[in-house]
Order: sequence, then C-alpha cells, then structure tokens
Amino acid sequence: MAYRPSDRLKKQLLGGGAVLLLAGLNAPAAVSFATEKYHAYKIAQPGYKAKYGSWQGLDVPPGFRVNAIHAALLHTGKVLLIAGSGNDQKRFDSGTFETILWDPARNTFKKIPTPEDFFCAGHSQLPDGRLLVAGGTARYEILDGEVKKAGGRMRVKNESPDKAVTLKKGTVFRSGSGVEYVSKFDVTVPKAKRRFEISFFESGRVKPWKTKVTAAEARVFVEAREAGPQGLTTEAAQYEVVGLKGKDADNVYGLAQKLTTEKQDFQGIKAAYEFDPRAERYVPVAPMKEARWYPTLVTLQDGRVLAVSGLDDIGDVVPGDNEIYDPRTKKWAKAPFRYFPTYPALFLTQGGKLLYTGSNAGYGPATKGRAPGLWDLKTNTFTTLRGLTDADQLETSASLVLPPVQAQKFMVLGGGGVGESPLSTARTSIIDLSKPGAAFADGPALPQGTRYLSSVLLPDDTVFTTGGSEQYRGRNGSDILKAQFYVPKDNALRAAADPTVGRNYHAEALLLPDGRVATFGSDPLFDDADNTKLGTFEQRVEIFTPPYLHGGGRRPALGDGPQELDQNGRATFRTADAARITAARLMRPSAVTHTTDVEQRSVALALTKSGHSVTVEAPLDRTLVPPGWYMLFVTDAEGTPSQAKWVRVD
Repeated sequence: MAYRPSDRLKKQLLGGGAVLLLAGLNAPAAVSFATEKYHAYKIAQPGYKAKYGSWQGLDVPPGFRVNAIHAALLHTGKVLLIAGSGNDQKRFDSGTFETILWDPARNTFKKIPTPEDFFCAGHSQLPDGRLLVAGGTARYEILDGEVKKAGGRMRVKNESPDKAVTLKKGTVFRSGSGVEYVSKFDVTVPKAKRRFEISFFESGRVKPWKTKVTAAEARVFVEAREAGPQGLTTEAAQYEVVGLKGKDADNVYGLAQKLTTEKQDFQGIKAAYEFDPRAERYVPVAPMKEARWYPTLVTLQDGRVLAVSGLDDIGDVVPGDNEIYDPRTKKWAKAPFRYFPTYPALFLTQGGKLLYTGSNAGYGPATKGRAPGLWDLKTNTFTTLRGLTDADQLETSASLVLPPVQAQKFMVLGGGGVGESPLSTARTSIIDLSKPGAAFADGPALPQGTRYLSSVLLPDDTVFTTGGSEQYRGRNGSDILKAQFYVPKDNALRAAADPTVGRNYHAEALLLPDGRVATFGSDPLFDDADNTKLGTFEQRVEIFTPPYLHGGGRRPALGDGPQELDQNGRATFRTADAARITAARLMRPSAVTHTTDVEQRSVALALTKSGHSVTVEAPLDRTLVPPGWYMLFVTDAEGTPSQAKWVRVD
C-alpha cells in the first residue's frame, strides 16, 4: 500500500524541500501535488520575478469574453479586440459580429457595434490615430467531401457601352441544358468600353468611322440551385441571366469554365472602415477594388496605407492587384502589381523600400511568392535576399524590426512548412540592411521548433517572445508554455517566466502603455494530445509583467509636455527624474493578427537634460518614423521604463 502523507505533513512540505522529500516517500500523486505548489511558491518570490518576470490572468466578465482574432492598441490607451464572426460558422450565418474595447488602465470593457465580418481582415494605424480595418469574410470555407452543390467562378460580361449592370445576390444563371446556378453576392459589371477607330482609303481619304465595343467583366461566386452531379462541369460555356429582358438579355451573360464540388476556400469582402478611438465607432470609407481575406496593410512614409494579397471574392489568392488607401481622400488607388501569399510580413525600411521577410500566414502555392526580398515601390522591382536557413518553413513565422529602428536590423523567428506540414523550425535569422550586400544570418535558436510565436518589442530594447506550438494549430497537445527574451546587443536569448495559457493559431500579443504585455486568443484544432476532442477558442487573457517592473524601485516619470513633436522633431517634458533618465524611445502601437504585426517599431531619440526637464528629438526621416501616434518611454540606467506618454508625429 502506497504511503499517504497526513494533511499536516502536506502543509509542512510546501517549502523548498517538498519535492525531494516526497520523491523519497514513493508518493507519485503527492509529488505532482507538491511540485505544482512549489512551482507556484517559487515563481511568486520577488527574486524570481525580478529575473524572469511574472504572469497574471485578467478577469474578463462573461459578457465580454471574445474570440480575439485581431488586437490593436489605440492612442487612447485602449485595446481594440476584433472577432467579427470569430471563426464560428454559426455566428457568421446569424450575422453576429463582435468587437470589444478594453481599457487596461481602468480594466473596463465595452461592446462595439460591428458592421461587417472583420474576421481575418487587415489593419493599420493612420496618422490621425484612427485604425484602418479593411477586408474580412464573405463566405466560410467548405472542405473536400462536404461540398454538396457544385460551385465556382462565374465571369459576368456586359456588352452595353451605355450603362453598368448590377445583379443582386440570388441572381440565377441558366446553362444551355437548363441547369441553374445562383449568385452568392451582389455584383456590378461596368459599362463596356466604346472606341472609335479611324482608317484610310488608298487615296488617303478618311473612311467612315468604325465603333469597336469591348465587353466589361466582373466575377461572382455561384452555386448550383440543386445538389447532385448535374451541376458539375469542367467545360467552358455561356449562361443566360434569368429575368433580363430585351437588350439587357443580349448584352449581359455569364461565362464559366469549371463548376465542381471541390473544396471551396474562404472568400473576402471589399469593405473598409476607420475605427475612431474618440467616438469609439467604425466609420465607413470607400471599399477596396479587390475583396481581401487575410490581407496585410502596411503604413507608408507619407501616411498612406498599402494593401496586399488576401483571398478574393471567389476564394482565390489575389494575383498581385495591390492598392493604396489615402486617409485624406478616404479612397483607394491602384498600387504596383506584385504577388504575395496571404498575410505577408512587409516592413517599411529606411529609404522607403519594403522588406518582405518571407513570413506569411499560408494561402498560396509553396513555390510562388515565398522568397524574402526588398521591394522598391517606385520601380516595382524586387531584389531577392539570401542566407535564410529553413527557407521552406516561413509560414506562421514571426518577423519584426529589431530595436532601435535606426539600426535597420530585422529578425525572423520560427515558422513551419506550407499548409498542414508537420515541419517546424527553431531557427531565428537576422538581416542587417545597413550593410551592402545584406544577407540573412542565423541568430540564437529557439528551444524547439515553433509556429505562431508572438514577439513584442519592449522599451528596454529587448524583444519578448512567447507561446506558439510545435505543430500545426497545436496538434498533439504541442502548445509551448515557454517564453524568452531576445537581447539584440548580445545576440542571445534568455529565459522568461512561463505562461500558463497555450497560444497557437489566432493568438496575439502587444505592448501596453504601462510597459506590460497582454496576450490574447488561440484557436487549436484539438483540446487534447490524442486529437480526439475538438478544440475550443481560448478566451482567457494573460498579462506578462517584465522584470524591469519588478525591481522594487520607483519608475522614472514624465510630467507635462506637448502631445506633438515640433517641426524639428523635438518635445520637452517636465520631470523630477532628469538625472536618472538615460534613454528615450518612441514606440509605434501594435495592430496584430496571425503572428503578423508590421506596425510595431522602436525609435531611438536624442536626449537633452536640464535641471527639471528633458528634451527628446526624433529623426525627421519618415521612412524611419511614419506619421502617427507613438508611445514615448524614457528609461533609467537599469532599463526601468516610465509609463508611456502619447505623442503624435505629423
């Protein structure tokens, strides 16, 4: 019979010798019990927290728990958590879309009316502090074997040069054999193009004018009205639009090549909105030309926003039709054509080129658009960059601009093979674009192969990384309950306190104005290591307090000062801690989803001190400091940061 310690002995064993003593008593259950208790005791000690930091769960009221697909920090200090339909087909079908606004300072929550399904949209910080949100979900995927009605792309032609034609959702297209297909969305086909042609007789006299009409075209996803094999076709055919009369019936028709019951991917929307942090509501702006699901939005040096990639309105990867949003006109314009897989990690570099690290979130062929490189928007040229280890494992990797941005060093961390590949890598790699002929070089390896790693810049010039899983969406219970710091000046990793909540697909992390890091989300395929219990979305929020807030001393503090930098990039703040302050950083707030955060960057500031004030000075180069709101942190010699002040760069 196994030895069972008394209650009194259990209490006595909660100190430092518990594990060793119980191991000698042949009590496996008690050892497990004591190990957990001892671990809880150890991580609660001030010395441990000062070295590794600490984690604390956030008490979110039941009515405000949300499937956080997107997280963005606003210049009000509040965090916008966007779920849309939250990867929940039932919510999508019912039109139940969610956004929660969390105020970390007061720990209050507010529901925000959400006009579209922003699930898997893109987002970017605008110069005035609004958040641009564009794209989202028009239709959920249907997997192989589950598609009952044939469907696919219908090209709708309009041969009338006199008027555009709008066909509403539910429009019926009929084949020559009488099979009918129904459109799933509204579609507007522009007017046909009319061109007058001039030609000449041999004598040199002008021949009569000729008019040439080129049909306009739009596309829409259609589905057979009835289930069954009669809806299947792989041959090109023309389809009449049921209900059109007269000339409209002659001018408007459908063309389809392939209508099958193969897997149907997610489909995107064109909608775009600005979230107003003051009014705390979404404001509609002009829609994009292309529908996008899984797009990346990246702010350029002039404050405009580039939108790239995504799945379009029929579920195909947008082939390279990129566009730029102008926050002054609230409209979109054509951008240079270039193909990327979905959610590509694109970073504005000094001089205005965009670095594509190769990190992405998945959709697209394994052999197209995967290589990292520098993209010159002015010439639309792309220079491939070499040296990246495990270059076939960039999907679901993390990427960031290492602090400070003036160093022009960029880092890639972890990742996996394309799709549901079992491959994952522990590789980190760094490229220094300040050097001629720059190439990637290996950094310190992660503890194990890691997908979905969250990586956050901190005001002490370190990088905090946490979570992820070794396998696709945490299969086989492979969530990684580990965290670490990357220290750029040492090119080394060091351990951080372990999180208690696993984070994989659909997880986010971001820096808060008080210097802590908040983590959200996770969407595992399964909830057990045997892959038998379907996964549930992780709605718990966990917050990491870095070691620099556990030092025990008083934090430096900034007093009164302006909310904007002047024309020379300067601002002066009153402070009683001028003598203690040794460094200052502008930190751009995050807008993160799917391990993709191309917004965050840390800018080193020149620092001038006087008796009771400090003056900071930022670079005037907008390719280093894009316009917008930033958190201003000052730190002391120990790396302890102040509470952030919000400062706008015009």
